[in-house]
Amino acid sequence: MIEELFYIEKTAYKESPIHSLDARVKIVGMLALVVAMVAVPYKPVVFSVGLIFFLFFAVLWGFSGLPVGVYAKRLLMVLPFGLFIIIFQIFFKNRFYPAFHVIANLPFGVHIYAESVEFAAILLVKFVVCVSAIILLSSTTKLHDMLEGAGRMGLPPEFALTSGMMIRYLFVFGYIYRKINEALTTRCFDPFNPALPYRYRIQQLGYTAGTIFIRSYHQGERVYTSMLCRGYGKDSHIFITIKPLRTRDWSFLIISLIFCITTPLIVWLFSSGLA
Repeated sequence: MIEELFYIEKTAYKESPIHSLDARVKIVGMLALVVAMVAVPYKPVVFSVGLIFFLFFAVLWGFSGLPVGVYAKRLLMVLPFGLFIIIFQIFFKNRFYPAFHVIANLPFGVHIYAESVEFAAILLVKFVVCVSAIILLSSTTKLHDMLEGAGRMGLPPEFALTSGMMIRYLFVFGYIYRKINEALTTRCFDPFNPALPYRYRIQQLGYTAGTIFIRSYHQGERVYTSMLCRGYGKDSHIFITIKPLRTRDWSFLIISLIFCITTPLIVWLFSSGLA
């Protein structure tokens, strides 16, 4: 997990038409896709809209030049959190269906409903599309550029400064973790080694976690003292320069917004006409 933190930032430093877009454009474009996907009613039309949106994401991912394995790995890291909620939907009734039909009876009076299975599938489509948009944004945009882009769009300076510090110390924490982990490895300590007593392994992992937090705290104190010596105070803010959008940035932004707005409307009108 910690090593993945460093790898996320490495992919953002690659060069491609998607990487070179302004961070504001990508933030607004991906946010529009997420909002449009969430706004689609909980009806079978979600499957058609979700497929179109996912194809749009696939095209953008192809232009980014990143391997498909990168997307698959990051999706699999997030998917269990959504699946835990989605799977449980098949056992309960919800307000989106007037009637429910039992398709399976389980012990202890638990039932699986056909309508709830459809609802769970709709949630899965929404979840995958929205997470894919976030993965594309994080994989092609540097964290600092994302922060500056949000600042140019009106993010409060205090929040921008706090977020910048959090991002900075997230990597500091990861670096300290890696150093301690390397020290344990050189001493031939393996927490999964069954030859070592279980209590001893738990005790050493506890010491390691405490050491990581203590070292991170001391590092933060040293950096904060250095910031005070350089004039940091309550009125300090991140300096963000004015950066106008280029023609291709405007083009991508307009196309993305039109696509995200019209796609659900067209699919809904088309499905209504067939009905």
